[in-house]
Amino acid sequence: MVPFVMVRGARKHNMRIGLAAAALIGGWLATVTPCLAHEIRPALVTFTFDTAPRYDIELSANLEALLAGVSPAHKDTNESPNAQRYNDLRALSPEKLRAQVEAFMPQLLDGMHVEFDGNRSTPRVTSIDIPPAGDLAISRLSRVRFEGDVPPDAKMFRWSYAPEFGQNVLRVKRAEDKEMTGTWLKVGEVADPIPLHGDITPKSRLEVAWQYLTLGYTHILPKGLDHILFVLGLFLLSTRIKPLLVQVTAFTIAHSITLGLTMYGFFSLSPTIVEPLIAASIVYVAVENVFTSDLHAWRPFVVFGFGLLHGMGFAGVLREVGLPRSEFLTGLITFNVGVEFGQLSVIALAFLVVSAWRKNPAIYRGRIVVPASLAIAAVGLYWTVTRAIGI
Repeated sequence: MVPFVMVRGARKHNMRIGLAAAALIGGWLATVTPCLAHEIRPALVTFTFDTAPRYDIELSANLEALLAGVSPAHKDTNESPNAQRYNDLRALSPEKLRAQVEAFMPQLLDGMHVEFDGNRSTPRVTSIDIPPAGDLAISRLSRVRFEGDVPPDAKMFRWSYAPEFGQNVLRVKRAEDKEMTGTWLKVGEVADPIPLHGDITPKSRLEVAWQYLTLGYTHILPKGLDHILFVLGLFLLSTRIKPLLVQVTAFTIAHSITLGLTMYGFFSLSPTIVEPLIAASIVYVAVENVFTSDLHAWRPFVVFGFGLLHGMGFAGVLREVGLPRSEFLTGLITFNVGVEFGQLSVIALAFLVVSAWRKNPAIYRGRIVVPASLAIAAVGLYWTVTRAIGI
């Protein structure tokens, strides 16, 4: 009778620990999930020189963050002391927010530095497009269009965005160009001079490699919570290294294939399809972890299929930034390498956190794997539903 009581007591103890772990993990994910929704993304700035002697600008940005003065030093708006001001603006109708934007316009124009041959040009506002408020947990991207005059005989163009406005992706389309050129500019960084005609001097291979390596890494850490949760789902399956290596290898090969094929223009799926499926992949991996501790024969193939989806998700980032024509392959490969470093960092950090429990597979599974997988599955299910219905 004593052994039975001890076993039953041990089971209750493990259950309490498991529930506590699930609560802690669920609470952490609950705080992180809104952060993802309030993530401060770089503004997308598109210059077009198709209609001489005029230039056009389209600015796609989170205008509420600019109006609230949310510092680019924060990863998300909730970290800012101006978070309440941001949330109030986020809830405004397009008409009411437009009035705020129009009042802010002189400050916005002052922070948009357009220069031709060393002389500054001030663009004029032509339209402000603000979508409905929608889900208040999701950042609203508005579009402001400008136009300006290119001085006669101007040869060089240069752009910078005020440091307090954060990062931006500069895209330029000249009349003679078949494709846009894109550059990711960090906070306060001034773009290299761009000739209005003739060849654009490309960045060195090393500069391109470092830029896209960094972009790939930061897309995982700290920005890619959905990819992080998927990788953690792979990590949690077993205490043995071989199942993890088999899954990670399948995932890596798959997302490398679709990332390359999508960027080369062989095919493309709408984010409205890809994003819900990526969320569903998180649910599947996490739920399977609850029901099995072994790597079944079908799992690497399933992970491979999900990797194809994640590759198309990665391609969305590269579409925004663009790849330099002269170093297309360099940018593509180094972005992919950056993604891999990010994923390996997630695995390394996870191993450090749970290494003490992994020594005992039974305890590790009961106290870590099952509670963590349930929490991950819950977040993935929430994302699947919200992304599928478009909120």
